[in-house]
Amino acid sequence: MMKVSKQSSVSISSETKSQFESILSAHLPESKLVDQFQRHKRKLRISLTDRCNFKCSYCMPDHPSWLAKQDILSFEELYRFCEVMIKLGITQIRLTGGEPLMRKGLVNFIYTLNTLRPLGLQRVSMTTNAYYLEKYAVELKQAGLDDLNISLDSIDPDTFFKMTQKPLMPVLKGIEAAKAANIPIKLNCVLVYGENHQEILSLTEWAYQNDFELRFIEYMPLDQPEHWKREKVVVEDDIINILSPHFRIDKLERNNDPATIYTLNQGFKLGIISTISKPFCQSCDRLRLTATGELFTCLFANTGISVRHLLDKAQGKQLIATILDTVWQKKAGYIAYQAAPIRKISMHSIGG
Repeated sequence: MMKVSKQSSVSISSETKSQFESILSAHLPESKLVDQFQRHKRKLRISLTDRCNFKCSYCMPDHPSWLAKQDILSFEELYRFCEVMIKLGITQIRLTGGEPLMRKGLVNFIYTLNTLRPLGLQRVSMTTNAYYLEKYAVELKQAGLDDLNISLDSIDPDTFFKMTQKPLMPVLKGIEAAKAANIPIKLNCVLVYGENHQEILSLTEWAYQNDFELRFIEYMPLDQPEHWKREKVVVEDDIINILSPHFRIDKLERNNDPATIYTLNQGFKLGIISTISKPFCQSCDRLRLTATGELFTCLFANTGISVRHLLDKAQGKQLIATILDTVWQKKAGYIAYQAAPIRKISMHSIGG
């Protein structure tokens, strides 16, 4: 059983303390979550569980230690945190894992999150491997889920099984169920040279034919850094070079999206998240909360700040002060680290 260490609260600067009095009860039209590089944070990713039924080599450790139930934030604690974060300027919440569909009570939590829309919440999304999606798609739509990101690293059954240790068919059925329920879908594919790089064209053609927006993600040195090698990274320019003989490709202007967006044949959207070859840190507008209540300002950060002990209303001012100070101290991003993070927490429990 993994033990969660209790962290003391961070020291709060006098400048930060002066901000929160007017924030606690106010609905703010602009984000107050600003870091030292003047990047405003509007997106929050929440890991609901560290558990996952897949064993993707780029994400899951060889021998994961699952968190005990009492170590994971309750839905009541999560709701409280989301309420505060929305008042501070968060407009979009993405539920992740592990695999979020393995967390009991997920559908009801999505329904409850939607009650925060009057405070400024604009979108509730989820990232899933879609293995259990066929069962839950209709309920998720009815609960108010706005869209889905679905991990799909291959459409070849053999390659898919090698990468995930699971069969492909339940995932395809889940995708079809979500489509039938009218939930907008984006497909995420992590490219690893020697494992699925040969499917760049076939997966793109499949997504194009089925009208699923597709995103390729460069293989990042997160977990299993001893397995990560730079030569396994398929970079953005190589992807475009492979596709350009087959499609007319136009590059769109960059915004706060982590992906560079291209259009194929003047319509189909293809995104490439090129953290390694072309980091997007300068426009990053997201924060992460782990299943145990640690706030991470960067996917590559070595440490997070525990906020769990502040999630009762009596600690509201200290919670806000801690959040503001933590966000302000956010580093430049991967461009500042250029290496795998050194930490006990893994990708599968930080909500990648």
